[in-house]
Amino acid sequence: MFGPREPRPERERGKKGPHNLFEAAAAHVAACAEGDEDREAEAAGWVSPEALAFGINELACRALIALARERRQSPHEVARDLLSLPAA
Repeated sequence: MFGPREPRPERERGKKGPHNLFEAAAAHVAACAEGDEDREAEAAGWVSPEALAFGINELACRALIALARERRQSPHEVARDLLSLPAA
């Protein structure tokens, strides 16, 4: 179980390794915001749909918290404002 590790194969120049769910979520959401359907679809293929959904949810939560702090409002107020919902 423990012992010397086998050397990792060298990556091809300019080629990235496997993407994690947060990279996929960031690329997917940014592409969606920019209207780039090709990049959006590419990023969606990097991880499973479940992992992508989890990453997008985590990104949304973190973005909402950051924006709420910036605006000095509650995350609930900011979320409703972003979705053009009436104040609760």
